[in-house]
Amino acid sequence: EFEIDIVYRHFPLHPNTPEDGLTLKELFAGRDIDIASAQERLSGLMADEGLPYGRRTMTYNSRLAQELGKWADKRPEGEGIHEALFRAYFVDNMNLAKVENLIEIASQVGLPVAEAEQALVERQFRETVDADWQHSRALGITGVPTFVVGNRGIVGTQPYEQLAAFLSSAGIPRR
Repeated sequence: EFEIDIVYRHFPLHPNTPEDGLTLKELFAGRDIDIASAQERLSGLMADEGLPYGRRTMTYNSRLAQELGKWADKRPEGEGIHEALFRAYFVDNMNLAKVENLIEIASQVGLPVAEAEQALVERQFRETVDADWQHSRALGITGVPTFVVGNRGIVGTQPYEQLAAFLSSAGIPRR
């Protein structure tokens, strides 16, 4: 509906999460967070927008998934990687810190598996993701998702109407 180009910038939400992940209970230990209620709210927001959402029990380190996303962004056939990574993480509860899982996801969207594996093993997009992390910090981003237009941002999962109002207030023309 709007004249926008989407650019995925990556953010280190929980960069110290171990490769095998953490349970959500471990992640939020010591904080007064009702995990079941938070998941119910998010599930409702996702359903309202027609997006799938599963019952996550774990959180995983997404650094390698971010590097895979940056690699795929450079390829004409890489367009579907972000949606596939979203589904793998938020619907299928897949560990995105495991190279073999990321290769499977790349294969599902038609990306060349050997090249994807090489990009991950050699960490070809490490510096690119580092630059995204630095950019996120410079903007003061503290949560995901954050939608940024110019130097203004809106944080968190938002209904479409809220995002449309944000874009309109930023002067983004409609198609």
